[in-house]
Amino acid sequence: MSGNGSLETGCRSEIRPSNNTCSQKELSVTASAISMSVGIFSNSLALFILIKSYNRIRIKSKASFLLFASSLVITDLLGHLINGSLVLFVYSSHKKWETFDPHRIVCSVFGACMVFFGLSPLLLGSAMAVERCIGVTRPIFHSTALASHHMKRLLGLTWLLAALVAVLPVLLWRPYKVQRSRSWCFFHMEEPKDWLDVLLPLLFSMLGLLALLLSIVCNTLTSCALLQARLRRKHHCRGTSYHIEMICQLLAIMLVSCVCWGPLLIHLIMLSTRAKHEPTSFSLLMVVRMATWNQILDPWVYILLRKAVLRKIFMLFHSCWGPKSHYLHRWQRSMLRSSMETSNSGAGPSDCRCLGRFPLSDTTIKSIT
Repeated sequence: MSGNGSLETGCRSEIRPSNNTCSQKELSVTASAISMSVGIFSNSLALFILIKSYNRIRIKSKASFLLFASSLVITDLLGHLINGSLVLFVYSSHKKWETFDPHRIVCSVFGACMVFFGLSPLLLGSAMAVERCIGVTRPIFHSTALASHHMKRLLGLTWLLAALVAVLPVLLWRPYKVQRSRSWCFFHMEEPKDWLDVLLPLLFSMLGLLALLLSIVCNTLTSCALLQARLRRKHHCRGTSYHIEMICQLLAIMLVSCVCWGPLLIHLIMLSTRAKHEPTSFSLLMVVRMATWNQILDPWVYILLRKAVLRKIFMLFHSCWGPKSHYLHRWQRSMLRSSMETSNSGAGPSDCRCLGRFPLSDTTIKSIT
């Protein structure tokens, strides 16, 4: 790799270079390259799966969910590609910002990309949670009032809001600043000059936390509605299985976002609200690296938490547990009925349409399988 060769030359050309410094730089470059490669591969695989599902699906609410999910994966893919390339470029230039970026253009682009590709997944996750909450709790309103062009318009507004927050420091003449590690750019966090330097990172953090809070509330309401429907023995309604599949994916996305982004958002609020603080560049860099794992783990939610994979997992548990898994076998039969009805029928006016008073018998299901 050409970046590693230039890095070794830069290390030898320094005055009395230490082996520890060179090894840390090489480790950072290697970690960045591996993270970028894994992220691109994971998001590409998840995008292929989602596009394949989107082309063959005939249920309106499922298509809306896949539209947002595909947009989220595309955003994560571009984030890995652009931010990873900028990081490798900075390391290949030996972090000499004064030489390759005298007008701070690269730093402004780097900081804007960090904010945009960080805030967009949080906003898209909250939009997906709201869409699923309406689809489960108000299916008639979702089918009649929320058309596909409304979903696309909401998707565009979500990206537009993230882009506006990203370019706001440039528009207000508060450019992004090279951080102490000199490997990335972000908001002006140390010794803010006025209230604008405090407002910009605070706005980013508050929007991210509000998106996480909205996702938690909507996913909780959706899960309670599905659980209440199953307790009322409505598990023979069409669409239950794909509702469960989508809510499992949303809960996993919400958990990953809270774990990865929660520490960074809270840390930024603490730094913004304190007038005087100790140098915390290392902890800030650590939570930023932790947040980048969100873009790596998100695609594996769609890869692993699919209905086919979930069915195989439950079948494996059923074979291990044997006769003790009566409820597990009943859930598996319910998913099979729902899959059969979904594949044999088109998009209906409602997300959940009951099959009737008499469900399919066990002998019919066994003969089909």
